[in-house]
Amino acid sequence: MKKPRVSAHHQSLYSSQIDIGEEIRQELVGILNQQLADTFDLYSQTKQAHWNVKGQDFYSLHKFFDDLAESVEDYVDTLAERVTALGGVALGTVRMAAEQSTLKEFGVEIKDGMACVKALIERYAAYAASNRVALARAGELGDPTSEDLFTEISRVIDKNLYFLESHVQG
Repeated sequence: MKKPRVSAHHQSLYSSQIDIGEEIRQELVGILNQQLADTFDLYSQTKQAHWNVKGQDFYSLHKFFDDLAESVEDYVDTLAERVTALGGVALGTVRMAAEQSTLKEFGVEIKDGMACVKALIERYAAYAASNRVALARAGELGDPTSEDLFTEISRVIDKNLYFLESHVQG
């Protein structure tokens, strides 16, 4: 598993009356854009599993993966809007996300139901870890709004990871 990272990608900020200094906003925008890339990638990889899963548990996993993807999708927009609220530019195209994502690629050879579940477990665990790094750094930087956003994401992703892991435990 790749070590979670927090990006400090530098970009010019729009002026803002928000009461967070420019240097701190710069770092927060980098962190948020990194999580945006990983979130968009996690969403698309979950949809990849949804579209291509095969095997005796096809129908239940097909529906389950779609529910997981839907729970992740909302955060793509929320993260992007937080970037722009801080005066940054959201780096949100598919190509930008692919270039910046820290998640391992979901290979086209992964089709068996339990192989899909195990691949998603690995990606959701990596994403949960990087989200906690982002959450901690937002707290250190004194941005309770971004910290709260990462906390909300953490609750949902940890629950999703629990649901995924329950398929292979016991």
